[in-house]
Amino acid sequence: MATVVELPVVPPPLPVGWTAPAGSGKPISSLVERRLLPAGPAYLAHVRRAVHNLTFEQHDKHAEEERKRLEALNGNGLNGEDDLGVGEEKETEELLTLDPKEWKKQDHYAVLGLSHLRYKATDEQIKIAHRKKVLKHHPDKKAGVAGDSNDDAFFKCIQKAMEVLTNPERRRQFDSVDPYYELLEADVPTAAQVTKAKDPQSYFFRKFAPVFEREARFSKKQPVPMLGSYEASKEVVEGFYDFWYNFDSWRSFEYLDKEVNEGSDNRDDKRYTEKKNKSERARRKKEDTARLRGIVDVALGVDPRIKRIKQEEKDAREAKKKNKGGVTNGVKSKEQQEERRRRKRKRRSGKRGGKGALRARRQRRRRQPPPPPPKKHGDSSVWRKRLPHKLFVA
Repeated sequence: MATVVELPVVPPPLPVGWTAPAGSGKPISSLVERRLLPAGPAYLAHVRRAVHNLTFEQHDKHAEEERKRLEALNGNGLNGEDDLGVGEEKETEELLTLDPKEWKKQDHYAVLGLSHLRYKATDEQIKIAHRKKVLKHHPDKKAGVAGDSNDDAFFKCIQKAMEVLTNPERRRQFDSVDPYYELLEADVPTAAQVTKAKDPQSYFFRKFAPVFEREARFSKKQPVPMLGSYEASKEVVEGFYDFWYNFDSWRSFEYLDKEVNEGSDNRDDKRYTEKKNKSERARRKKEDTARLRGIVDVALGVDPRIKRIKQEEKDAREAKKKNKGGVTNGVKSKEQQEERRRRKRKRRSGKRGGKGALRARRQRRRRQPPPPPPKKHGDSSVWRKRLPHKLFVA
């Protein structure tokens, strides 16, 4: 049986001058008659079951079918296994009010809901995203829901985005001037930011790694060496900078060309526009090459691995000098002694056979056949002196 233990606890006395607070309660308001109306999803479900004489199981089955129908109407009717990571992106008001006449200024990936994938999106993912948008924004589908059924401007933008992204050449041109990545191109750390960071080493790899990853998509040569880690060897670091200093880019700027005025048959105008576009493409290409070269220069200047490699080479040279200093000056290495003996033998053999060698050369010269006679005047070939094989030029 449990026991009760009493503890002698004495509450502290009230402070001097304390007074009880005034009561804060209010009287209960008088009763008022109100009219209550049945509402809410639970009541609506009850009404459906009562009107259609349905059981709970039948009602749930009908609700599931209605949910699937609405998903198909809104473009969400694809199974998760067929989605391939496309997902759903929020459509902003600015996106829905795009002008199809200004299709070159639109973000084709955002129109199809592929902003999170962009150049990494596969052809299958583009098809799935296009199907979702068509099911959601097709004029025939919009006629069954609230809204203006004649407003098919965004649907035209969807079709134009699909047309660009399914054409390999046009997609590559758009990827070259992707507005999303053009904003990121300005977000490149400077040498001062790296050196002033609390931890320059980690800051360097954290900031420059995504920069080189973005630029790698333009390389004609694959795979592209990435920045790597601090422990990378000298050969790896030299190979990395050698690749990026000789970077071969496929990036082009045809997408930004000015269009020839529609209906203009003037050949001079067309030639002038084409010439202007060509010069602008060359200028942008030159600026892009200089921009990338500047990034590589900054990275090379603040790369902590360069300092580490130089220090390792300096330590190796000092260790080598230290080891050489321990050897007696009068003692030669084995290779030096062997070389010295070889030179002595060569000099002795030259002295012994000097006259004999000269006599042998004269005899060989006498045994050589005489040169052929010169050709007659008018012959196209010209007699030439007999020359050694390596110096002979036909």
